[in-house]
Amino acid sequence: MSIHRTAAEGFGRAAAAYERGRPGYPQAAIDWMVDQLDITSASTVVDLGAGTGKFSRMLRPTGARVIAIEPVAAMRVELARVVPGIEVLDGTAEAIPCGDASADAVTAAQAFHWFSGAAALREIHRVLRPQGGLGLIWNRRDKRDPLQAAIDAIIRPHRGRAPIHERDSWRESMMASALFRPTGERQFSYEQAVDADGLVARVLSISFIATLSDGERSTVRDQVSALVDRTPIMLPYLTDVFLFRRR
Repeated sequence: MSIHRTAAEGFGRAAAAYERGRPGYPQAAIDWMVDQLDITSASTVVDLGAGTGKFSRMLRPTGARVIAIEPVAAMRVELARVVPGIEVLDGTAEAIPCGDASADAVTAAQAFHWFSGAAALREIHRVLRPQGGLGLIWNRRDKRDPLQAAIDAIIRPHRGRAPIHERDSWRESMMASALFRPTGERQFSYEQAVDADGLVARVLSISFIATLSDGERSTVRDQVSALVDRTPIMLPYLTDVFLFRRR
């Protein structure tokens, strides 16, 4: 199994900050995905790139069997700590440790842009049952908001070549694949309430920020801390959901 170096190093270093600072997802988006992908208490759902379980935990009320797949050991430890009882496996989207036709649905939250598209889609196709569903979801900073725009200005110079979903490069492999057909997409609005420490954790959890030197991360921390002098802080997001069916 191979993991993108920035993801392996950054998320390994920032697992606690990821859990502390990353937002969840709007319930309306979860409800729509669950309904459209026919997820029920009888379903098995494989959540790829599960991180600390921000998305996996939101599927538990469906009663479905949720299998969280996460390649970074520190993230798996944090996931097991905050979502006790969930099934957590070491694996990647390109090497899913599940049997053929063993899942009714596969999800990837804030993750698919890290995958090797064509290889991941072949694996997802393999583990899905016929007509099984694939759901992709991302929270995107709403940069119409002055605070989110200011955060973006701080982090953008450090981004380098780290994969980001905003470039939509993930669509290329998906649209070129004969293995899946699109069945719908929607956008939802969402707000995350954080305190000052949560805001800093949110930014420090970004993979390419977590891989910076201690001095550079300290500078970013100070720049972010200087942005606000009030609590609670509301961070608006646009949540994009894309749904597909196995052919």
